[in-house]
Amino acid sequence: MTADAVDGPFDGFESRPPKPGAFLRSASDSIPPSGLVLLAIFSVQLGAGFAKELFAAMPPSAVVFLRIAAGALIIGLVARPRFKGLTWRDVGVGVAFGATLALMNLSFYEALARLPMGIAVAIEFLGPLGVAVAASRRRLDLLWVGLAAVGVALMAPWSESATVSWLGIGFALVAGVCWAGYILLSASVGRRFPGASGLSLAMIVSALLIAPVGISTGGADLLQPELLLIGLGVGLLSSVIPYSLELNALRRMPKHVFGILMSLEPAAAALVGLVVLGEILGVQQWAAIICIVAASLGATRT
Repeated sequence: MTADAVDGPFDGFESRPPKPGAFLRSASDSIPPSGLVLLAIFSVQLGAGFAKELFAAMPPSAVVFLRIAAGALIIGLVARPRFKGLTWRDVGVGVAFGATLALMNLSFYEALARLPMGIAVAIEFLGPLGVAVAASRRRLDLLWVGLAAVGVALMAPWSESATVSWLGIGFALVAGVCWAGYILLSASVGRRFPGASGLSLAMIVSALLIAPVGISTGGADLLQPELLLIGLGVGLLSSVIPYSLELNALRRMPKHVFGILMSLEPAAAALVGLVVLGEILGVQQWAAIICIVAASLGATRT
C-alpha cells in the first residue's frame, strides 16, 4: 500500500510496505481491482499458513528469519537503500522502522504457533483499528471500540477446554501494538526516503536483528534445501506478490473501498486456517472474529 492508500483504519499509513516491482502488473490488469485485493489478502494468509506448517520442523523465530531474509534479498535486488541527502535522524527513523517490522513479525509468528490463524490475525488487527479510532473525534467510533472489545472477550480462554492461550493472545497483542507503531513510522519513512529505499533499509535492518535468534534456534535446519525453498515461497506469498497486487489495485479503485476490503483479512485468515491447517473454530470464536471485522468495517465506513 502507499502511505496515503486508504481511509478509516488504513488512512495515512502502510499496512504492508509498497513493492516497486511490476512483474505482476501486466497479468493483473485484466482482473478487477477488488479481485486483486482479495487475491492479495489470501496470498498473505496462505503465506502465514505455510509458515505455520514449518513450525513442525523449526521454531517460529527461525521461520521468521527465513521469511524476512528472503524478503530483504528480493526487495534489496530491486531497490537498494539510498543515503544521499539523508540526515542521521532520517536513517534513525529507517532503522526504527526495521526494528518494529522485526518485532511485529516475530511476535505474530509466536502468536501463530499458539493460536488458530483467524484468532491471531483478528487480535493483531486491533493495532490499525486503534490507530484509526485514536485519530478520530467521532463519538460513533466508541461503538467500534466496544465491538472490538467484545470480540477480544469472546476469544479469551476462559475455560480449560479453550483452544487458545493467554500467552498466544499476549504475543498477538504485542504484534498489534507493533503494527500500530509500524503504521506511524511508515508514513515518516515514506516522506524521508526516495522510492522504496526506506523499505529496503528496513528489511535489511529487520533481517540483521532477527538473524541471531533465528540462526541460533534454527541451526542446521536452516541449510536444508527444501526448507529454504518453502521459506522463499513464504516470503513471496507474504510480501512480494501481495504488495504488487495491492499497488495495482490502488491505482484503479477508491481508497475507502480498499480499506473496507482489507477489513476482511481476519475472516480470510480463519478460512485459510480451516482449509490449509484444519483449524476448526467454535461458534464463539467465529463470533469474536465477526465482531472485530465489523468494528474495522464500521470504522472504515465512518
